[in-house]
Amino acid sequence: MSGVLTAGEVAGLIAATGWIVLVCVLAMVLVKLARLLTETTKMVSDLNERVVPLLEDVTLTVNETNRQLLAVEAITKDVKQVSSHAAKLSAITETVFTGPLIKISALSHGVRKAIQARRPRRQVGREK
Repeated sequence: MSGVLTAGEVAGLIAATGWIVLVCVLAMVLVKLARLLTETTKMVSDLNERVVPLLEDVTLTVNETNRQLLAVEAITKDVKQVSSHAAKLSAITETVFTGPLIKISALSHGVRKAIQARRPRRQVGREK
C-alpha cells in the first residue's frame, strides 16, 4: 500500500467530510431548536399562569355587570310605571279641578256682569 490516495478515495474522503459537517450543522440547529422549544414552553406556561386569573377576573366582572344591568332594568321599569301613574294622576287632577274651576270662573264672571248690568250707571259730569 502506498501513501497516495486514489481519486475514489479522495472523493470518498470529501463526501465523508461533507457528511460530518452537515451532521454537525444539523446538530447545532437541533440544539437551538430544542432551546427555542424549551423557552416557548416556559413562555406559554407563564402566560397561562397570568391569563387564568385575568379570565377569572373578567368572568367576575361580566357577572357583576349582568347583575347590575338587571337591577337597572328593574329600576327603569319602576320609573316607567311611576311616570305612567303620574301622567294618569295629572289627567285626573286636570279633570277634577280644572273643569269645575273653569265653570266657577265663568259663573263668577256672569254674575259680575249681571250685577253690573242691574246697577244704575252713574254719570260723572252731572253730579253736583
